[in-house]
Amino acid sequence: MRVRDGVRFCSLLCLVFGANLVALSAGGAQTLGELRGSVTDTAGVPIYGAIVTVAGGSSASRTNDRGEFSIRGVPAGPTEIAVRRLGFFPLKKSVQAGAPQGGGDHDFRLSPLPTSVRPVVVEARHVEYSGRLAGYYERLHRRAGGQFIDRTVIDRQNSRTLSQLLSQFPGMSAVSFRNGQSSVRMRGRACRPLVWLDGVPMPAAEVDLNAFPLSTLHGIELYLGSTSAPFDYTASQGMSSCGTILLWSRGRDTEPAMRPAAPLLDLEEMAASLSVLTAARVDTPAEVLTPSPLPAVYPASLYAAGVAGSAVAEFVVDERGAIEPGTFAIVSATHPLFAESVTRALEGATYSPAIKSGVRVRQIVHQHFVFSPSGRLGRVGAVSER
Repeated sequence: MRVRDGVRFCSLLCLVFGANLVALSAGGAQTLGELRGSVTDTAGVPIYGAIVTVAGGSSASRTNDRGEFSIRGVPAGPTEIAVRRLGFFPLKKSVQAGAPQGGGDHDFRLSPLPTSVRPVVVEARHVEYSGRLAGYYERLHRRAGGQFIDRTVIDRQNSRTLSQLLSQFPGMSAVSFRNGQSSVRMRGRACRPLVWLDGVPMPAAEVDLNAFPLSTLHGIELYLGSTSAPFDYTASQGMSSCGTILLWSRGRDTEPAMRPAAPLLDLEEMAASLSVLTAARVDTPAEVLTPSPLPAVYPASLYAAGVAGSAVAEFVVDERGAIEPGTFAIVSATHPLFAESVTRALEGATYSPAIKSGVRVRQIVHQHFVFSPSGRLGRVGAVSER
């Protein structure tokens, strides 16, 4: 009997100990959350390829072409974050990591290091418009006779529907119908405006404007009067008397043909090992040899809209003065089309190589481009000439 009692006591003790151990483990488990946010320069321009590291180096992320990052598995609560990118002063900051359901986004701004490479100023006094959107770009450039909603405005407004977006402009008001359709009226008129999509008139019946997602639209023209619309977009029998709306869709001809590619080589490691040098470590920095400004083309859609901006490219100039393959990347750009223009402009560009102690050396270069529609007021992302 004593043996049996001892066995029972031992079994009971093991059960109690096991239950306490499970409870202790559950109570001591650390909640893991997500850390997300963005990295920009001091002007608010997204920085590509910045490295965001959690204290201790256990987790890290690189920003995408919108400057965004996301790190999962971060212990919820206060933690220290380090942000670094070649060409910028590194930054450390204490933040609050969010719960698994998410938390607030964290925004970091990096200050650029001084650079000795002269920026390239891209000025356009005239752009030849071609293709299906040529007429739209010409009218947008002149801004005569109507109201224009270009791509930058569409993306910036954050409206949920087309009718909501249009109702924010003078002379426009949104209307809804019992069947769930939505449209607009112009200057208090009760009749429906004439709607065109990519130069094709929509049916004469009421057009549900909210059937056109804003993410598919590249530009909009509004003509409130019966005679103010372009001649090619007027209709007989008084159909234009209630106003005209011209919708232009996005397509291959409105999107960047190439996206910024990540460099094949890790320039940060190369700089740390001194296999390549930064501008601060050479006696004579690399300098572009092209006698005139690098042949960057001003994107037609941005010029027509009066959009100024900038882009910064990063690459290694080798001992011969050529851009070393596998090292090219876009650091920042106010618009993807500016990034594409810079990428194309630097194809085949030549530089005078950097000099260190009388010897030609490889140097990391940050080449700035400033886009300025000459004689026009840049409305978005404007950058003054330097």
